[in-house]
Amino acid sequence: MTVPAALESHYRELLGLVRPWKITNIHLDVAAQRLDITLEWPNGKKVPCPECGKRSGIKDHRELRTWRHLNTMQFQTFLHCRIPRVDCRRHGALTITVPWAEQHSRWTLLFEDFAVFVMEQASSLSKAARILGISWDEASRLRARAVERGLQRRRVEDVEYLGIDEKSFGRKERFITVLSDLNGERVLEVAPSKSSTAARSCLAVIPETERPDVKAVAMDMSAAMERACRDELPNADIVYDKFHIEKHLSDAMGKVRASEHKKLLAEGIPIFKRTRYLFLRRPENWSDKQRSQFRDIKREFGATRFSQSRIGRMWAIKEAFRVFWNYASATWARKYFTRWFFWATHSRLKPLIKVAWMLKRHLENILTYFVHGITNAYTENINGRIQEIKSAARGFRNFTNYRYAILFHCGKLDMRLQKC
Repeated sequence: MTVPAALESHYRELLGLVRPWKITNIHLDVAAQRLDITLEWPNGKKVPCPECGKRSGIKDHRELRTWRHLNTMQFQTFLHCRIPRVDCRRHGALTITVPWAEQHSRWTLLFEDFAVFVMEQASSLSKAARILGISWDEASRLRARAVERGLQRRRVEDVEYLGIDEKSFGRKERFITVLSDLNGERVLEVAPSKSSTAARSCLAVIPETERPDVKAVAMDMSAAMERACRDELPNADIVYDKFHIEKHLSDAMGKVRASEHKKLLAEGIPIFKRTRYLFLRRPENWSDKQRSQFRDIKREFGATRFSQSRIGRMWAIKEAFRVFWNYASATWARKYFTRWFFWATHSRLKPLIKVAWMLKRHLENILTYFVHGITNAYTENINGRIQEIKSAARGFRNFTNYRYAILFHCGKLDMRLQKC
């Protein structure tokens, strides 16, 4: 079929098609809202070798291929072409590259770029797929291609501080390990499970030449992660994360409150009912209702009785530990911890005593906080973002898809094809 010159010029301009590529057929199906454009490299024109660039004759053509392109008006647009193979004396018969798509891709460069933009903005992959007019599987493959492209371009250099943490993956307590660049505020890698092997797998993304420059790693008190970091990052200090430490104290607070509340209920005293979050939150973050609730406890239960109760003592010691983080040097922080440790271990509160001894055993890696001042706060924020991704997708059965989703949204990767 001969395409009118004006029409060919119009679509050539829209496609950004360079000569000698030409349009040989344009078919519009209004009922199906579909536009099909057939492209061709003219016979007799030499083609460039994809390896050396030298122009040679055409050996033959590949089978007809189809690429999804951006919509033309409301019509889905598809490009079709039998790509020629060059007969290169040096490299043999090779399929030439086409200007509108990457090798082995089913989508044009413009469509892939638009798809990345839509997936970045959409709350879930399913919604992005509906907007793009493609299947969920196709959207998933596009996302995977974008992430792999971004990982190939990514540079992991001058990374000083890392954060490594675990995150729930699914039911039956399945976990993933997430490695973050704390300065760059980006996720570097995700691995299944929370083992030493998983941590090593994540750390493998740091080039060996760059590993000696890592100054410290923030983590929870995981022996497996610590072992992996000490083996892979010879010069890095281990910094036990302050938020994980506060969580251990909060867990002890919860146990003491629940136990004491149960005893008081048996005596007909329901004063500590619905106070779980009251004693877990910092006083400066209390709502007006919680402040009123605390005043009622001190008035009805008695301020002195409350301060001498197991709940009151546990709460006071937990809140007192927050002062530890305010010191400017490790020396003064150590002195404060010594006094706090004596108070905690003489409190006769078993959950608290257990946590105090745990902190004592790991004190050296807690004090490194005063050298580097890093926490896993960014990683905790990332955990919130990961939870949003997981909720929007209504869970992940496949770890690979979970990893691609996290890196796509949290990896700060350069995944675009067209440079603006």
